[in-house]
Amino acid sequence: MNLIDFQTQQMPLFEDFLINTLKEEILPNSTLYHAMNYSVSAGGKRIRPLLLLAVLKSFGKNPKAGFEVAAALEYIHTYSLIHDDLPAMDNDALRRGKPTNHIVYGEDMAILAGDGLLTYAFEVIAISPLSNDKKVKLISALAKSAGPTGMVAGQVADMEAEKKQVPLKELKEIHARKTGELLRFAAIAGGIIAEVSSLALNALEQYALHLGLAFQIRDDVMDVIGDVTELGKETGMDAIHEKSTYPNLLTLTGAIEALNEELGQAKKALNYEKNNEVFDASLLNEIADMLLIEER
Repeated sequence: MNLIDFQTQQMPLFEDFLINTLKEEILPNSTLYHAMNYSVSAGGKRIRPLLLLAVLKSFGKNPKAGFEVAAALEYIHTYSLIHDDLPAMDNDALRRGKPTNHIVYGEDMAILAGDGLLTYAFEVIAISPLSNDKKVKLISALAKSAGPTGMVAGQVADMEAEKKQVPLKELKEIHARKTGELLRFAAIAGGIIAEVSSLALNALEQYALHLGLAFQIRDDVMDVIGDVTELGKETGMDAIHEKSTYPNLLTLTGAIEALNEELGQAKKALNYEKNNEVFDASLLNEIADMLLIEER
């Protein structure tokens, strides 16, 4: 099965699950629910849940077994976007082609909508049909990836790096946490649910680390050469906030070369010692290829 067929088959089912899981638990007439649902239902690439579900399929497992964890991951990703867009952070007015949450619901409700999605994510995993052992592993891993040593630490470092140029090594460390941690969780969560070998889990982690850096490099490049219609958000914001970016440090051509290098390393990581383990890397390789930038 190729990636387009997989997306066509699984992602509409997941999208329904994502939206309906929120509806089942939150009062539909509450302002909080509407604010949470507004950002969740705005769409987006859904690359994190796609990656998690693709890992399950790659190891011959039913992707539906990962719906709860994939939904929790997307709730946390969405919360991070709501908070990133706030005036105190990036002060963005457009996200996923729509006005940002605080523009529609106000800063106070946007903060609370993000808080609601963050905490609700862990409840979704806790009440899932997975074994208790897997739940503990997944909740612990997600808390670490999203928390003060993971994504949040990356966000802090990113803010503190504004208005100054940081070395490439430091920039990679920032983005490995800010962008890469939730992608890393997506890959290893799929491995935990599928009960893969330790060698496979390590391969997935290395794949995701390179994928995460590639994702951020692409984001930096597209902030320069993309447009609002294509990206669903304002471009040129990195320059406005005087952020260190890969195009600034490497030039635009150098950043695209670095992107291709990271994608190559991501694919290479999947060539681990299988020891008779059922594994098909084609979907994960195609996800990496999604990040390639076409010549313009």
